[in-house]
Amino acid sequence: MSEHKILSTEISSRNVVTGTARAPHRAMYKAMGLTDTDLDRPFIGVSHTGNEATPCNIHLGRLAQKAKEGVHDAGATPREFSTIAVSDGIAMGHEGMKSSLISREVIADSIELMVRAHQYDGLVGIAGCDKSLPGTMMAMARLNLPSVFVYGGTIMPGFYNGKQLTVQDVYEAVGAYDSGQITLEALKNIENYACPSAGSCGGMFTANTMASISEALGISLPGSASPPAEDERRDKMVYDTGVAAAKLLELGIKPRDILTFEAFENAITILNAIGGSTNAILHLLAISHEARVKLTYDDFERVRKRVPHIADLKPGGMYVMNDLDKVGGVPLMLKKLLDRKLLHENTITVTGKTMKQNLDSITIPPQPNSNIVKPLDSPLYKAGTAVILKGTLAPDGAVVKMSGVKITKFSGNAKVFDREEDAFEAVSKNQIKPGDVVVIRYEGPKGGPGMREMLAVTAALVGQGLGEKVAMVTDGRFSGATRGFMIGHVAPEAFVGGNIALVKDGDEITIDTETNKIDLLISEKEFEKRKAEWKPRKPNYESGALAKYASLVGSAAQGAITSPAW
Repeated sequence: MSEHKILSTEISSRNVVTGTARAPHRAMYKAMGLTDTDLDRPFIGVSHTGNEATPCNIHLGRLAQKAKEGVHDAGATPREFSTIAVSDGIAMGHEGMKSSLISREVIADSIELMVRAHQYDGLVGIAGCDKSLPGTMMAMARLNLPSVFVYGGTIMPGFYNGKQLTVQDVYEAVGAYDSGQITLEALKNIENYACPSAGSCGGMFTANTMASISEALGISLPGSASPPAEDERRDKMVYDTGVAAAKLLELGIKPRDILTFEAFENAITILNAIGGSTNAILHLLAISHEARVKLTYDDFERVRKRVPHIADLKPGGMYVMNDLDKVGGVPLMLKKLLDRKLLHENTITVTGKTMKQNLDSITIPPQPNSNIVKPLDSPLYKAGTAVILKGTLAPDGAVVKMSGVKITKFSGNAKVFDREEDAFEAVSKNQIKPGDVVVIRYEGPKGGPGMREMLAVTAALVGQGLGEKVAMVTDGRFSGATRGFMIGHVAPEAFVGGNIALVKDGDEITIDTETNKIDLLISEKEFEKRKAEWKPRKPNYESGALAKYASLVGSAAQGAITSPAW
C-alpha cells in the first residue's frame, strides 16, 4: 500500500488519530498495544459473528485472527470486533425463532455503529449462521466503505448407516418417530451423528445459499463459499480476504460500485441454478435496498424463467456443500452459467477485476461425479426453483422453492392455525391428512414478529410422508432445509389485515406454480364480508427489541426491512 494512500486525509480514521487534539485517542490505542506506525496506517475493521450459540459460528473468532494477519501484512491496521448471531437451528420450533430475522437488522446496525463510531476506513466481514451473512452484507452496502465479505464455511456431513446426514435429517426424523416409522434408538443415532464439527448446516440451506450468492454478487473472493469450515483452505481464504480489503483502499472500490443491478441479477441467477433457499429472496431485497438498487419480485421471476436448476443439492437433492466443493464449488457453477451468457460478465468484484476475469483465472478440476452439477442441456429443472406466486390469497406475493418437488399444482381445504406451536401440535398428533392445506398465520414480520421459520412443522410433515400430499401456506418463513409444497412470505400478512387473515377452516385454496397463482376460492362478496368483520390484534410484544422491530418493519415483499418512522 502506497505511503500517499496511508497518509491521505480522505480516509476516515485520520479524524480519530491525527493532530494534537487527538492525543487522548492515541493514548487509548497505545493502551491496546498499537504503535505510532500502526496509527499511521489505515484502520480496517474485522467484524465477525463468533459465539458459542451455534457450530456455524464457534470458530469465527479464530478465523478473525487470520483476517487480521492479512490486513496487517497488506499495510493496514486491523481492529477486531464481534456482533451477535442467532442459531436458527437451535431457535427453531419455539418462541426463540422470532429473534432470528430481527437479528439480521441488529447485526447490520451494530456493524454500522462500530465502524461509524471508530471511523474505520474499510471492513472485513466474517459470518456463519443464516442471518449473519445478509446482515453483514447489508452493513457493507449501507456504509459504502471498501469491504470484503467472507463465509465461515460449511459443516462436514455426518454419516449414519452409510448415508450423509445434515440437521435436516434430524428434524425429519422427529416426524418419522412421531408417526411410528422409526424407533427412538434410530432417532437418537441420527441426532448423535448428524453434526460432526464446526461449520454452517451442510445442505444448500440459507447459509450456504447466501455464501454462494456472495460470490455471484462479487462482494467476496472467488472460490470462498465452498471450502469447509475446518479445511485449511478456509484459513488461507480468510487471510486473503484481509489482504483484499486493504487492497480495495488503494483501488478506491466501494460496495456500491460492486452491488449494481447487474450484480443482483447474477445473484438471482446463482440462487436458481443451485436450488437455493427462499430466504435469499428476502435477503437480496434487503441488501439491494441498502445498496440503493431497486429490486422487485418481477426481477426474480424474469431471471428465474431463463435459468436452469443444475445443482443436485439438499434439501431437495442428494448432495451437500462439501460435495459441490470437491467438483469446483461456486466457480464451477458460475463458469457454466457464464459460458451460456446467463451472467453479466463485466460486473466489478472485490478483486478489482470483472466477474469474467476472475473466472478466466480459475482452473476447475475434472469432475469425478457429474451427478452433483448437471449439464445445462440436461438440468434438473429447465427453469429456476425460487418461484414467486400471487393471487387472492397473496396479492403482494408469496414464495415457494420447487427444488425436489414433483408436483406443480395443489388444491385442498384449509386447516387454519394462528401460531406455529398449534400447528406443530396438530402435526405431532397426526391430525393433518392428505389433501389438507395447513395455514399458519400471524407469524409475519409484524405479527410474529420476525417471520418465524417453520422447519419443525415442515420437516415433521415430510417425516410423516406428507411432503407432497399436503401443502402449507404461511406469512412466516421457511428454513433453507425445508422441502415439500410449502409456500411462505405471504403478503400482506395477517397482522395488517392481509387476505390470509380471512381464511377459515374448510376454505378451498389452490396453488399453481406453472401459472404463479395462489388463490383463496371464496366469492368477492364473502371477501368483503370477512374484511368488514376482521379486527386488528394486539401486538405480541409491547416493549423491547421485538416490539421496536414490529413497529418499524415493512412487508416481506420488500425484504422485511426496517425503516425510520418519519
